[in-house]
Amino acid sequence: MKPLLATFVLAAALLDTAILSAGEKSYPRAELLVEPAALKEAKHFVILDARARKKYGQGHIPGAFWVDHEAWAKAFDHGQNADDWSKRIGELGIEAKSKVVVYDDNFSKDAARIWWILRYWGLEDVRLLNGGWKGWQDAKYPVDQTEHTPAAVKFTAKPGGPRLATKDQLLRSLADGKLQIVDARSEKEFCGDEKMSNKRAGAIPGARHLEWIDLIDKETQCFKSPDDLRRLFKDAGIVLDQPTATYCQSGGRASVMAFGLELMGSRDVSNYYPSWAEWSGASDTPVEPGKAKKNK
Repeated sequence: MKPLLATFVLAAALLDTAILSAGEKSYPRAELLVEPAALKEAKHFVILDARARKKYGQGHIPGAFWVDHEAWAKAFDHGQNADDWSKRIGELGIEAKSKVVVYDDNFSKDAARIWWILRYWGLEDVRLLNGGWKGWQDAKYPVDQTEHTPAAVKFTAKPGGPRLATKDQLLRSLADGKLQIVDARSEKEFCGDEKMSNKRAGAIPGARHLEWIDLIDKETQCFKSPDDLRRLFKDAGIVLDQPTATYCQSGGRASVMAFGLELMGSRDVSNYYPSWAEWSGASDTPVEPGKAKKNK
């Protein structure tokens, strides 16, 4: 091989190696997250603030609209009426082609629920702000106190059936084993040591356990690195390329887990939104205490 050609081949090989290494350090679906620096320069996003209304009024990301997280959580729990959701989403200035970023100050738990609901109703491009409001403030980016009212637009909500798991689907999966079930609650809830207001305490038999907050760096409120997330899922026995349903108490923490799974490349992820509130109170659902992790 001629020296010049050999040099070119070696350079190409090194470039391929560098690209591969860089790819291994990024999230498989990095487009689901937006960094504060990127959002600051972007002009094409509809930005939703999922914090309390009072906090929004005290200061928010410039141009952001307030979304009532509590109202959305209850509305979805009480039924999935496409006409109602078409109106609710359209009133935020969101149309089918909109690109949306959601943030909160609650380790992305509230923002992730809004993210999941929007994706369920057919919006293709919805992302979370990595680090949320804390990340924006830590970067010392501009803050706006003007309460913006979006102009309503037409949005046609189309239910995304596969994104919503049902009790019957989970019951069938206990028999055929086709669906991986992930419990995103605390270990005390999972093990049955904390009953809360539920009829029964414990877990869905065979569920893997990984608490939602473990996906988030508690200092920065950013999602942990790809390597850390990959290790967490592996240690919990969660297989990223297996069809998966997440659950918690009422759909919020399960939304963070669903987001984390999709961020790491999972493609067939559903949220059992009624979660333990429904499962524990039903008469046809088996319950067993989960096992605490060893060597924590």
